[in-house]
Amino acid sequence: MTKIAVFGMGLMGLPMTQKLAEANISVMGFNRSAQKLEPLKAQNVPVTTDVKEALDFADCLILMLSDFPAIQEVILSCDSSFAQKTVIQMGTIAPDESRQLCSEIKARGGDYLEAPVLGSIPQVKQGELLLMVGATPQQFEQWQPLFKNYSPEPSLIGEVGQAAALKLALNQMIAGLTSTFALSLSFLEQQGVSVDIFMDILRDSALYAPTFDKKLTRMCDRTYENPNFPTKHLLKDINLFLDATQGKNTNNVTLQAIQTVVQRAIAKGYQDGDYSALIEGIKD
Repeated sequence: MTKIAVFGMGLMGLPMTQKLAEANISVMGFNRSAQKLEPLKAQNVPVTTDVKEALDFADCLILMLSDFPAIQEVILSCDSSFAQKTVIQMGTIAPDESRQLCSEIKARGGDYLEAPVLGSIPQVKQGELLLMVGATPQQFEQWQPLFKNYSPEPSLIGEVGQAAALKLALNQMIAGLTSTFALSLSFLEQQGVSVDIFMDILRDSALYAPTFDKKLTRMCDRTYENPNFPTKHLLKDINLFLDATQGKNTNNVTLQAIQTVVQRAIAKGYQDGDYSALIEGIKD
């Protein structure tokens, strides 16, 4: 039986580990701080704060760490070999970062593929994430049984780096859709126009996206607690997209403006709130 170690017990890493444990897959949770491992300990899932222990345990490493610097610190700073191990990067990092990670893992004798996901905690629990794989066809087939725990139809996008690029493209759309919706709501509030009427018309139009209704109550009530995706993570992904398009003959000025809005919301103290808090960056 393949043994899995999940690295990073953040908002997604924890339920993704629990999902494997519920499927009776041999899994260990790793996190640098012990506190985030407590829910797994309570469920009798093996846990560790020691990288070597996790590496010794696992045949396959799933990376759900916060960003590429965290991956470098946790995985690449040690001198351990990855011989006969597979590393699956499932967080959101830049395409070039994923390619660099692939090279370094292979140089240490390991195998590497990327499988970023779109969705949040409810989709993890229901096994309904959108899962995008950057790998060879052989790797994709080999790890299909694992991926099926998270997604009914994992998609092979192409080689390493291409799934990472697709994930960033989708995440910048999260920023774009949410910011334009927040701008319209703020404008209508100032003009005294009924939000209910606005939503009735919007829902019947080609402009509508389901995320608008998901964020409506939070934005109107200014309630951002218990996020599935915090504002600081949205800013991280915006920054990754801007960096990835730098010098690539892509005019990213619109996203630069959204970046400023999100930065303003974070400056007001909403970094850990739901990303709908970016509406706070629109108001003076």
